[in-house]
Amino acid sequence: MQLPRITILATLLLTAPAAAQLQITPPVATPSAPAEKQKPKPKPPAPPKKKEAAPAPKPSASPKPALPATVIPAPATDAPGVDLVFGAYQRGQYKTAFDLANARAGTGDPKAMTMLGELYSNAMGIRRDYAKALAWYKRASDAGDREAMFALAMLRMSGRGGPVDKGEAVKLMASAAKLGEPKAAYNLALLYLDGQTLPQDVKRAAELLRQAADAGLPEAQYALATFYKEGTGVPKDPQKASQLLQAASLADNVDAEVEYAIALFNGTGTPKDQPAAIALLRKASRQGSAIAQNRLAWVLINGAGTTVDKVEGFKWHLVAKTSGKGDPELDKQLSDLPAEDRSKAEAAARKWLGTK
Repeated sequence: MQLPRITILATLLLTAPAAAQLQITPPVATPSAPAEKQKPKPKPPAPPKKKEAAPAPKPSASPKPALPATVIPAPATDAPGVDLVFGAYQRGQYKTAFDLANARAGTGDPKAMTMLGELYSNAMGIRRDYAKALAWYKRASDAGDREAMFALAMLRMSGRGGPVDKGEAVKLMASAAKLGEPKAAYNLALLYLDGQTLPQDVKRAAELLRQAADAGLPEAQYALATFYKEGTGVPKDPQKASQLLQAASLADNVDAEVEYAIALFNGTGTPKDQPAAIALLRKASRQGSAIAQNRLAWVLINGAGTTVDKVEGFKWHLVAKTSGKGDPELDKQLSDLPAEDRSKAEAAARKWLGTK
């Protein structure tokens, strides 16, 4: 079983699983486009054979950072119902937030300390200083603040503000996860899945993903959905996978939108709803997903679940192709398109890409 490869980026992010391989089976009369290996995710099952479904080649998707390094401290109040520090931060008044947090930190407030770490780490209102950020996160972490524990773990993992210390980073992540920090649980799950910093343990990874997913983290919901889809660390359950994909897609997770659209189109783990599926593919396409653009192209060109619109379909094919999601079968169909329609599709693609 091939498992996702996790990388640590210089921006203090752990990557999430990229969009899983998505299948819409082609109509009987239309040959399937060649499949490409997608990463990272467990080996996919064989695609369902459904005559009415639109074809979907499987282009790969580049791993994308899943979680922001930004750690927004939970509000701490100066008076009942009032948090001047957090309010200033939310309004983008970072210098004011810094001054207020600095004063409050002197009284031993861990949330104010975490805020100072955040401001120093991200150069908000003050010059970036990872050493000072680390020091403030350390003080807040020692005082039991879970957001500070997670932020400090990410600094230790990357070596910003001090030497790399993956052992301490893992301990801090585990402590933060126990205190209910979903980003810590998610990233710890990735480490268990990766099997480099920690021994590989897909069942433990699934448990941590479930914790983060239950807390509403879209990246965890998407990742856990792929586990249920493939039976990785959990029993295979298409219905649970679909429910998690729906939750993540409602939070605008683009990869989840694409997979949930496929589930809706084919009725996998959820009642079939092709109009809703196509609407989601359109949304994800507008958000820049080349995978969604490719699948939307197949749907529109072949009239699967919608009216045939070859100009619009080939527009999306050409747009996806600029992102490396080429499709030889669609290239062939494009070459057979009447010259006038081909020109319209090319013009529409250029307009979308801003190259007109």
